[in-house]
Amino acid sequence: MLGVSSLPRSTPEAQDLSAAALDAFVAALDASEQEIHTLMLVRHGQVVLEEEWAPYRIQDPHLLFSISKSLTSMAIGLLIEDGKLSLDDKVVAFFGDDDLPDKLGDNLAAMEVRHLLTMTTGHAKDTVEALGRDRRAIRIFLGLEVEHEPGTEFVYNTGATYMLSAILQRITGETLLDYLRPRLFEPLGADEATWPLSKEGVTVGGWGLSISTESLAKFSKLLLQRGEWDGKQLVPAAWIDEATKKQVPNDSEDNLDWKQGYGFQFWRGRHNSYRGDGAFGQFCLVFPDHDATLVVTSATPDMQAVLEVVWEHLLPALQGESGSGTPRPPKLELLPLTGPGPRGNGRTYEFEPNHTGITAIKLAEDGVVTLTMVAGAEAEYLGATAGATMDIVCTPGDWHELADVLQDPPQRLATSAYGDGDTIVATIRYLETPFVVTLRCRPEGDGLTVDIVFNVSFGPLRSTLTSK
Repeated sequence: MLGVSSLPRSTPEAQDLSAAALDAFVAALDASEQEIHTLMLVRHGQVVLEEEWAPYRIQDPHLLFSISKSLTSMAIGLLIEDGKLSLDDKVVAFFGDDDLPDKLGDNLAAMEVRHLLTMTTGHAKDTVEALGRDRRAIRIFLGLEVEHEPGTEFVYNTGATYMLSAILQRITGETLLDYLRPRLFEPLGADEATWPLSKEGVTVGGWGLSISTESLAKFSKLLLQRGEWDGKQLVPAAWIDEATKKQVPNDSEDNLDWKQGYGFQFWRGRHNSYRGDGAFGQFCLVFPDHDATLVVTSATPDMQAVLEVVWEHLLPALQGESGSGTPRPPKLELLPLTGPGPRGNGRTYEFEPNHTGITAIKLAEDGVVTLTMVAGAEAEYLGATAGATMDIVCTPGDWHELADVLQDPPQRLATSAYGDGDTIVATIRYLETPFVVTLRCRPEGDGLTVDIVFNVSFGPLRSTLTSK
C-alpha cells in the first residue's frame, strides 16, 4: 500500500518530555562503546526523537535478526483468531510421514504450538544450527532428540520459530512474508519488507527480516496500541496482551534483562517493559507505563550495555526528569579510520576459492583497494545468483558509497582505505546490517596476506587469506 503516511512528529515538550534529557540520552549513547546506527523514540503516538549516525540512514531497510520472531508471533495470533490454529495443537499433526521420524518419541508427540511460541520445546539447546545442514530443515527438526518434557524448561530456540513459519505455510499455502504483507506490512506502510526463504522454500521466521527503522517504530506503536492501527484492529488485542506478558520463567538466562520472563516470542524486561530484540543490538522496546516505545539499530556484542544506557538516561526522562544538561554532539557520525595516504604497488593478487568470496584484490598506486567478490552457494538464500561477481572499491578519504549487487535487492555499502606503514587497510560497512569488515592487506614478497576482522559475528571474528 504505497503512500501510507509516516508517523506524526512532535516536540519533546509537547509530549511531556525534556529535550535536554533526550539530548543527554543521545550523548550517552554516542559516548558509549556501543556503536549505534539509528534510533527512534515514540511518545503518545508521536515521534519525539529520531537520530541516525552517518553513513547509516533511518529510511534504509535494516536486518533485524531475532526481532523477526516477534513478527512471526503476530502471524500466529492471526491464524488463531481465524480459527485455523490452536495453542494446543500438536506440532506433529501438521506434518506427514515424509517429515516425521520413523519412531515418534513421547516428548516430540507431546510438543504443542504453545511450546514453540514460548521456547519450551524440550530441546536441550537451540536447534538452529542443525537446520542448516541440508534442504530438509523440517525433517531435521522433527528428527532431533527432545530431551525434556515440553513445557518444563526454557531454552532459546530459533528453530522453534522456523517451525511456526512452516506450520503457517502448511495451513495457508502462503509463505509467512506473503501472509503478513496485506495483513500487517502494507497497512503499516512497510512495503520495503524482505524476508528470506530457507532452502526448502519456507520463510525462515526466526531471523532475516529487514525493514526500516521507521517501519519498526510503527510496529512498536502497533504493539503499544494493542494491535489497533488507524481505526482498524490489525492484530487482536487479546493476542498482543498474551504474547507480551510473562508466559514462562527464564531465570537460567545470564543477563538481567533476559531473565524477566518470556512470552510468545517476546522478552519481558525490567520496569514493566517488553521487547523484541535481535543480535548485535537491534531493539524494539515498549514501555506501557509511559506510553512510549524505542527502536534502535546498532552493532554491539553487548546488548545489555545498550539497555543499561536506556535505564540510566532514557527512563528518568520518561518519568519526567529534566536531565543533566549534557549537550548532544553537534553531528552524529561514524568516521572512517584515517592514516597516512596509502600507496599501492599496482599489482592484482588472486585467491583460491574461500569463505569470504574474495577472488582478487588490486592495490592501485594511488591507494585505492579493489576487491573482486563472487557470490557463493548461499547466494540463492540471499536472493542473488550464485557465481555473480562485483568489484568493491575502497578509496582513501571520506566514505565511498556503492551498491552491493550480490544482494537482491542491492544494498548500500560504505568503504574507505588508509595506509599503515607497508599495510593498506580497507574498511567495508554493510549499511543495511550491523556488519563491518576490516581488511589489512600486507604485500609480502610476491604474495599478499590479508588479515580480516569482523566487528561482530556469529562465527570467528578473525581470519587470514593468502594469495596464490
